[in-house]
Amino acid sequence: MRIGLFFGSFNPVHVGHMVIANHMISHADIDKLWMVVSPHNPHKEKKSLANDYDRLNLITKAIGDHDLISASDIEFSLPIPSYTIDTLTYLKEKYPRYTFSLIMGGDNLYNFHKWKNYNLLLENHDILVYQRPTHELPDIASHPNIHIFDAPMMNISSSYIRSEIAAKRSIRYLVPDSIYENVMSIRTYTHPPSQ
Repeated sequence: MRIGLFFGSFNPVHVGHMVIANHMISHADIDKLWMVVSPHNPHKEKKSLANDYDRLNLITKAIGDHDLISASDIEFSLPIPSYTIDTLTYLKEKYPRYTFSLIMGGDNLYNFHKWKNYNLLLENHDILVYQRPTHELPDIASHPNIHIFDAPMMNISSSYIRSEIAAKRSIRYLVPDSIYENVMSIRTYTHPPSQ
């Protein structure tokens, strides 16, 4: 079984995430896609991060009945901050018959050399990259294990959605209808921590 791992804070998940997930499961050489909720990305601030299980619940509802995409809490039981190489080591032990590929935006390639044991990630896993229109790809993109996809992109970010909620403006159509009310009820978004 070939699993594509789409890691993210998903804080909150939005339609852009879901479009990418759907595109990758349709076009990449994977059998299933797991949207892996990261408790704490070591390259991001934790201040405005909603509860882990709130974010997992939102993704589960956003996915709905899609049988090839699922939400994963695999990192919830691992040490924080979450490092991709550690998560993959754990997954390979837990699912020895599965092969795992990473799904990421092209902008991540610029700092990929700063990731923990990035060379092992490159050697042992396919990296499925959706290209962002505002970023030229760096030289590392020519590595044989890196595969570029021209996925439909939307200029939407979770931070933009949080700022709109905090300003009491509408986020309708920016998040899936199935989670709209839930997103609006999460206190972390409606009352962001002071800077």
